[in-house]
Amino acid sequence: MSLHELTDEQRDIRALAKRFADEEVAPHAGQWDRDHTFPKEVFAHLGELGLMGVCVPVEHGGAGADYLSYCLVMEELSRADAGVGVTIAVHTGAGTMPILANGSEEQVARLVPPLAQGLELAAFALTEAGSGSDAGAMLARADDEHRITGTKQWITNGTYAHVFTVFAKDPRAGGRPSAFVVRRGAPGFAVTREEEKMGLHSSSTADLAFEDTPGEPLGAPGAGMRIALSTLDGGRIGIAAQAVGIAQAAFECASAYAQERRAFGRAIGGFQAIQHKLADMQTEIEAARALVWRAARLKDAGRPHTVEGAQAKLFASAVARRQTGEAIQVLGGYGYTREFPAERYYRDAKITEIYEGTSEIQRLVIARAILGDAARDPA
Repeated sequence: MSLHELTDEQRDIRALAKRFADEEVAPHAGQWDRDHTFPKEVFAHLGELGLMGVCVPVEHGGAGADYLSYCLVMEELSRADAGVGVTIAVHTGAGTMPILANGSEEQVARLVPPLAQGLELAAFALTEAGSGSDAGAMLARADDEHRITGTKQWITNGTYAHVFTVFAKDPRAGGRPSAFVVRRGAPGFAVTREEEKMGLHSSSTADLAFEDTPGEPLGAPGAGMRIALSTLDGGRIGIAAQAVGIAQAAFECASAYAQERRAFGRAIGGFQAIQHKLADMQTEIEAARALVWRAARLKDAGRPHTVEGAQAKLFASAVARRQTGEAIQVLGGYGYTREFPAERYYRDAKITEIYEGTSEIQRLVIARAILGDAARDPA
């Protein structure tokens, strides 16, 4: 890792996140995974440290750091437990940031500080059973009085969040989607199911239902898709950082094992086949990290970063999925058991190719930037 590329503040924030991850998260991650535990106390502690609102301005209760610092925190927490990582990613990148970017002064002053300080948890409710990649096919609707009716699916933090950014078709905008803020406990709001997942067992993924539920408009009528897509532009950089963290954990597990495990009278790290695996793992992880840092720096500079974020997520998620598999291969039979965390990393890695935009969608974003109108359906 090229730490010399970071500022003193960025290095300090990374060190804080790393220490917390190593001391407060990693020792418990395996048990949380086995028990499907959502570690609420961890997020309260992260709030006290300023890590629930790393990139939120100080005047709104955050740490006032940049987006790259947030990505450094994401990587370190995800290295310890990807479930904790995605909780922070959605809370900050997808839950808090759209309110900060699109809310009125009054909304920001009221809603953002409790989120940035970790007193409350945020969620982002876009996906429905019939509208994932095709978000415009959503069926949730609002009426003239901003009451929302419909369902949302696979909502990270759904069972525990206090504040939800919800997208619904809006009659004020001719049926185009708008964004709304809904608070837990609002009339007609319900969590209907907690999803059983392949991995990320320490995170919450829930289905939600709304029945004439009061919503508070966020941004202009009909701006829902713009808000959603701009949120995902930044959010996928955070998920790419999560993928790097998972891959880094797998690499550290495999390299430590290669130095300790002996076969044929020597450490298995002495065999060229293992050396090549580890060399490829580290090289790909560093390449993925570089793409994440580039995209984060563009966002911090206020420059376009849609394509760069898509490239970071596409590559980093593939690296995570591929290299967690290689870590299992280095560990051999032990890698397939729960005695070592490699199998957890493998299960956790796959979702990074799916949520906040599938790898196929990332390729589409990149291809359209390359080909322009030629990449679009003439219809």
